[in-house]
Amino acid sequence: MSEQPSPSSKFQPEPPPGDALEVRLRHEANRLSWNQGAAAYTAELQETIDFLRSGKSSLHPIERRNLGDLREWCRSAIHLQCASGRDTLSLWIEGVERVVGVDISDVHIANARQASQALGAPAEWYRCDVLDTPHELDGSFDLVYTGRGALCWLHDLGAWGRVVRRLLKPGGKFHVLDDHPASWMFDQESETLQPSGVPYFGYWESSRGWPDSYLGDLGLPAEQHLTKYEHLWTLAEIHQALTGAGLAVELLGEYPDEYWDSFPRLKPELHGAFPMTFAMMGRRPA
Repeated sequence: MSEQPSPSSKFQPEPPPGDALEVRLRHEANRLSWNQGAAAYTAELQETIDFLRSGKSSLHPIERRNLGDLREWCRSAIHLQCASGRDTLSLWIEGVERVVGVDISDVHIANARQASQALGAPAEWYRCDVLDTPHELDGSFDLVYTGRGALCWLHDLGAWGRVVRRLLKPGGKFHVLDDHPASWMFDQESETLQPSGVPYFGYWESSRGWPDSYLGDLGLPAEQHLTKYEHLWTLAEIHQALTGAGLAVELLGEYPDEYWDSFPRLKPELHGAFPMTFAMMGRRPA
């Protein structure tokens, strides 16, 4: 989840099931908006390159604990919604021989290509909607890796689950670490646990622009801010998207840990009072 609903956000019912055109229109709007937002990643690109060149990895402790030593079992990994490639290239730092990143944003993929060239990393990058991940990659990966602010940008989770399945080798694993949907229930700017007004079921929102608290000042006048769309997916919906695609979910974890400072003003004694993140992990049956 990138932010709490802004005054320009709109609470709407979900689109009719199977409304593929509406899904594509929202994803395209998100591409254009992320092309603006990714400027913040471009500004930090040299820091990312220096971080990775030093041998450091941005894998979260939860991911490392769940996945174990990647060198022992993972030769190929694909990162869906890879942003500018920091986490994708961290998989390479962790010992994965072949890493592939997919993202809808042109700017993110340009950043990722620049970073991998600077590092001499044999990474492959695809600029496309995750739902259009090329079929030439089907059945190629030991690991499908995703999360950390990814799922909220998708508006057809069933189609996403089917993409995860087709990319995996038989017996291959998937791993998702992302914001816990319960965290949407609380005001991120409050010192206490104040309700945000966001309903848990059937919620999606549209908003314009990027708050400074999330990506910093992008220097764009208000009239140039573009509309983006986010969706709150419940744990049950995420689980069903994966199992409905024929995948076996073997781990569901709920954690007080964050991967970004999503509640910067929350009193320390309230951290751990509700789940900030969740993980799901499983595999494609052999």
